[in-house]
Amino acid sequence: MELQLYDTLTRKKRVFTPIDPARVRMYVCGPTVYDFAHIGNARPVIVFDVLFRLLRKIYGTKHVKYVRNITDVDDKINARAGEEYPNLPLNEAIRQVTKVTEKQFHDDVDALGCLRPNVEPRATRYIKAMKALIERLIKNRHAYVLDEHVLFKVKSFKGYGKLSHRPLKEMRASARGEVAPKRDPMDFVLWKPSKPGEPSWQSPGRIKSKGRPGWHIECSAMSSRFLGETFDIHGGGIDLVFPHHENERAQSRCVFHTKVMANYWVHNGFLQVEGEKMAKSAGNFVTIHDLLKDWPGEVVRLNMLRTHYRQPMDWTVRGLEESSKILDGWYDIIGDETNSSGTPDADFVSALCDDLNTPNALTQLHRIAGEVRGSASGLAQIEIKRTLRASGLIVGLMAQSKRKFMQAYPRRTIVDEAKVVSLIEARKHARAAKNFAESDRIRDELAAMGVVLKDSKDGTTWDIAR
Repeated sequence: MELQLYDTLTRKKRVFTPIDPARVRMYVCGPTVYDFAHIGNARPVIVFDVLFRLLRKIYGTKHVKYVRNITDVDDKINARAGEEYPNLPLNEAIRQVTKVTEKQFHDDVDALGCLRPNVEPRATRYIKAMKALIERLIKNRHAYVLDEHVLFKVKSFKGYGKLSHRPLKEMRASARGEVAPKRDPMDFVLWKPSKPGEPSWQSPGRIKSKGRPGWHIECSAMSSRFLGETFDIHGGGIDLVFPHHENERAQSRCVFHTKVMANYWVHNGFLQVEGEKMAKSAGNFVTIHDLLKDWPGEVVRLNMLRTHYRQPMDWTVRGLEESSKILDGWYDIIGDETNSSGTPDADFVSALCDDLNTPNALTQLHRIAGEVRGSASGLAQIEIKRTLRASGLIVGLMAQSKRKFMQAYPRRTIVDEAKVVSLIEARKHARAAKNFAESDRIRDELAAMGVVLKDSKDGTTWDIAR
């Protein structure tokens, strides 16, 4: 089945053709580990996990390599370390912060049903590789040394700006925010001096003082180390296109003298919360950790996938409630069936292959669920249920049985369904006999169990109270 992906560089949806089908390679920018990851951070993690799963299905698990870095050297980390551990030397405090925060990140994204990347390099372990790239850039005159800094000479790369499609004036305005001595406002930092007590390494470019790498060179060093000078897919959030990915692309192409860094640049869209930009000052800052206290990972994941990855997304409680009901229904259908021998639905896979069109793919899951309800044959139902489960597993949903899902769901009350049905039937007879006192007593008993009844002309239905 043909996979198409939207490429940010060409602004076109293109057929995905790997450099080597036996070695499909993807790099995605990972977290800076200084605090709990927020729901905006979760979007690229989930999106590229779906792409990773789809690539593994198409090319085989052993033929796909996914690298996602961890940035563990950064000003925000230094600041957090000083706040959290004021009595420790800064370097030791940084080690404590990054150790704890990396574990928090892994715990959260594991709960979202995301597979671990094949490789997850920490930036500080590849300083030598970064320095080697910087030395090469200096040697071939794409970089220069100025006041203990090493800066990339943007004018030396003619293709600068083609990824972000930004006008020169706008890029210059953004570049002025970087505090460093420069020959040209557009130039960006590859290496900078460290302040006393900060993490530091012997500087490249014959600089006598010690320093640390700039942000952009980290990803060029780690992606080339594990995926080669040119690879298939580079991913991340739309906010990284400029300046991070623009700068990555420039320095990598110049150091390796290649026509491309990655053949496909894939970016997910922005995320808002309840219609507003997420910010701590606005009181709508939502972490993955806090969400998981109230919602199971599958619900958070499904809610994320209901919007196409390239479109802006509005994260709402109402959306979570709707996603929860949808997932409840699917788990009701598959029950405790955990047999994964089913064949994924062709239309479902086709939707995913159309630039990860998860809204359309989820529509196919609704269709399959409807087929289960409409099938009279027991054997046919079993096969359709397995198709539903097998399809859902490709996007990381319905990984459990209904029972395990409910047990892991802190907002749900686990009830004895047979007892509920029996009580509803007894209430039905009490109402028919006009014994309303008994009818009300049974309703109260069900309510105490966490069961909500809804009476209509078609009969009585029930649900778990939220």
